[in-house]
Amino acid sequence: MKAQAYLYSLAFVLAAGLIAPAAAQDTIKIGELNSYKAQPAFLDPYKKGMELALEEVNSKGGVNGKKLELIIRDDGGNPGEAVRVAEELVTREGVVALSGTFLSNIGLAVANFAGQKKVFFLASEPLTDKITWAEGNKYTYRLRATTYMQTAMLMPAAIAAHAKRWALVYPNYEYGQSAVATFKEMMKKAQPDVEFVTEQATPLGKLDAGAVAQAIDDAKPDAIFNVLFGPDLAKFVREGNTRGVFKNRTVVSLLSGEPEYLDPLGAETPVGWTVTGYPWDKIKTPEHVAFLTAYQKKYSDYPRLGSIVGYTTIKSLAAGLAKTKALDADSMVEAFKGLYVQSPFGPFQYRASDHQATMGAYVGKLALEKGKGTMDDFKYVDGASVLPSDAEVAKLRPAGAN
Repeated sequence: MKAQAYLYSLAFVLAAGLIAPAAAQDTIKIGELNSYKAQPAFLDPYKKGMELALEEVNSKGGVNGKKLELIIRDDGGNPGEAVRVAEELVTREGVVALSGTFLSNIGLAVANFAGQKKVFFLASEPLTDKITWAEGNKYTYRLRATTYMQTAMLMPAAIAAHAKRWALVYPNYEYGQSAVATFKEMMKKAQPDVEFVTEQATPLGKLDAGAVAQAIDDAKPDAIFNVLFGPDLAKFVREGNTRGVFKNRTVVSLLSGEPEYLDPLGAETPVGWTVTGYPWDKIKTPEHVAFLTAYQKKYSDYPRLGSIVGYTTIKSLAAGLAKTKALDADSMVEAFKGLYVQSPFGPFQYRASDHQATMGAYVGKLALEKGKGTMDDFKYVDGASVLPSDAEVAKLRPAGAN
């Protein structure tokens, strides 16, 4: 009897060992890393968007008969930690692809890792142009509209202001530096006599709002280009309103119409700024209404821009995986070339030339409605309309990056 029991137990253990890998083969693991603790305003909704999309994909049988599984890690808001986490996701967790990152310097670090280790990486949110251009590589694609694209979307308003003297205020790291460099270049080309009378480059999350607002006012600009976001934006707006810095001055501002950063302003919302953002309650396209309905049903809350990015990240990965039966990085790279994806903002494409998505953004003016900030007089700008040609980006990307 003891021998029988032993053999039975051994058979059970062997069977369990055989079953476990088979179960694992029924899922496709995606490694997601992001600054969840450091940037919750954007990344909590981002995570919800991912969860909604994952639920939709898996409820329909997954991808090629396999369920998608997300392995989520925090990158500590630090490039070195992000690379360590990426390595762990690949080597220990066995993910077939990486996605995520928020801050541009972290996105660049993970993109560099992906290029060196030959791992597919979909950079969801980091906006720096370098990810797809100067430091682009074969294995990295990017979803969000870049600093170049969003700055280009704001240029019609900036040029129409006929303002000669501009003040610049931005967080002093890759995203802010990139946005300001692009704005300067575009303005000089459109208006050769433009002057940049002050540059306020502030440490991220450590803005001395009173000093910055006063320095801008003292420079007597005709207009302001703002790249601050999050708590820094709220502090700047409060001090600027108090000191009358924005009065009778044109302000164009990246990201300020996103609910993550607009909602905390409340009644202090600076009316009239031209911004990129997401007027979630006013977009009536069928694809957005469907997304909004599903999101509110699941979370009893309204979406933020992060929700759109998270949702579309998963939809993009699912579309790419569905296009190829293979799960290796090179097959994923090929699948994403020219890939079309349906999103709450409508269909868009991942360009083969620079691995940049053409998903656009909404541009409009800040307004107050019932004591809350909103966007008015807005329109959707297709990302493809503000990107350089394939021939132009060929000069920007390193050799062999495609």
